[in-house]
Parts: sequence; structure tokens; C-alpha cells
Amino acid sequence: APALDLWEVNTRIVSKINPELGFIANLYGGNGQANGSDARTIERFGGDVRVIYKKVKLSTHLKFNDWGPFDYHRDFNLTFPVQLMADLSTTVGKPDWFILPSTSIGLQFIWRSLNEFSPRYLPNVAEEFAPAPILSPVGFPDGHEWELRTYVRFSVGK
Repeated sequence: APALDLWEVNTRIVSKINPELGFIANLYGGNGQANGSDARTIERFGGDVRVIYKKVKLSTHLKFNDWGPFDYHRDFNLTFPVQLMADLSTTVGKPDWFILPSTSIGLQFIWRSLNEFSPRYLPNVAEEFAPAPILSPVGFPDGHEWELRTYVRFSVGK
């Protein structure tokens, strides 16, 4: 990819309101370029918030026009118009602050919208005898995908 002047602004807000309630917020915005040969630049912004109250933790993120969660998304410039995530969990045992791992159980929901720059974008998949997917068809709506996860994370020793 050609060399470009890129910029990004980041901020982090941390507060422990009382011994049982605290939050961390990270916000960012700017433009970006893929690590690979795709020269397309993107204007991306978003943020995440993590809140802990007693034994319950809520983590969320909201991203606009950003790469996906894996390295190859940035390598091949695969973006999603909107990404939403919510993760609600509780610790088993004495809860710690955000830094230390602890055994927890939780539920996570992720929703992403898709367009021609997204992986798994298949606008004409509903047609019975559709040809191979095309990248930017006219008249097809953009798609979306979602995930629902339940999990148990084990922490062994400290």
C-alpha cells in the first residue's frame, strides 16, 4: 500500500466510584490503512466500556467502519459498517478489579452489519440458482450477522 499520513485520537477514562463500582471507557477515532496491499483507507471510530459492580461485569463495544476482531481482517482490509458487542459475566469467588484473571461465567452477544468490504457478504444467497457472489451488486440490501456465546472461564492460581 502507498505511504499515507494517518491520524488517530484515543482517550481512556477510568473511575472507581466506590469500592464496589468502577468503569473503564476507551474511545478512538481516525483513519486507517490495511497492513496488506489493499490501498483503501477507512475512517473508523468507536469505543468500549467495561463496568464492574460487586460480582457482575458488563463489557460493551461499539465500532463504526472498523476492521473485525482478527489480524487477517486488517491484513486484507475487511471492514464492517457497524459492530456491537455486549458481554455480561459474573465471577465465581471473590471478584478482582479488571487486571487480574478470575473464574467467571457469562453470556456474550455480537452483532455486525455487512457490506461489500465485509467477509461472508453474500447478497444474492437467497436466489435458488444464484451465480457466484458478486462484490457490489445494485439493488441488494446489505447483510448482517450475529453470535450468541455462553462461556465458563477458569483461572488456575494467582
